[in-house]
Amino acid sequence: MTTPHALSVAMLLADARLPSGGHAHSASLEPALLGGMPTDSVPAWLVGRATTVSLVEAGTAVVTARLLAGVGDFGLADVVGAWAARTPAPALRDAARLLGRGYLRLARMLWADAPAVRALVAHDAAHGPLPRAVVLGAVAAATGLPAADTVRLTVYDDAQTAASALLKLEPLDPVTPARWVLEACAAAEQHVLRVAACTTPEDIPASGAPQTEGWAQAHALLSQRLFRA
Repeated sequence: MTTPHALSVAMLLADARLPSGGHAHSASLEPALLGGMPTDSVPAWLVGRATTVSLVEAGTAVVTARLLAGVGDFGLADVVGAWAARTPAPALRDAARLLGRGYLRLARMLWADAPAVRALVAHDAAHGPLPRAVVLGAVAAATGLPAADTVRLTVYDDAQTAASALLKLEPLDPVTPARWVLEACAAAEQHVLRVAACTTPEDIPASGAPQTEGWAQAHALLSQRLFRA
């Protein structure tokens, strides 16, 4: 059962005002729109993302949390490798590591004494920046956030990031994207328990989105853009 503390952590991490650098990212929506996707396709795109790419991120976070909680005979490098294999576009991997840096800074400020956070700080110093999903997993381990809530948080944060970016890219009633976020989260709900049950890097969903990867690579070459990715 979710404790009040864990629930507070989930609410904090889901808050768009969190100073983690997420405001500079569109969750791949800007690349999609610039790549030719019409605005009226955004609801379907959000659902598609919530049931593919977001589950890769969620599974990575869940497996990281289990590892840092002392369960698993693999290492962080194995988790990062599995995540990278499921995120083939260099532009998206780079963006995820930039987000991870922001989240790790936050974790160091709020949960500096947690063994899970200390392990990530040491790994970061030795091997370089870690992706956002891995840092979220460390925060989950440090705060006792349940696996199912970690999955829901990851899906919601991804959808809400895209919805917030959309309002800067297209003139819409702000209530409309809010409804789309709820629909995307509802579509992912049937996958929550399966992803929450992931225990090894091999268990992480491999449900990628090739078109998103292509749009992201093209977007990285642009000199004029609002968002990093």
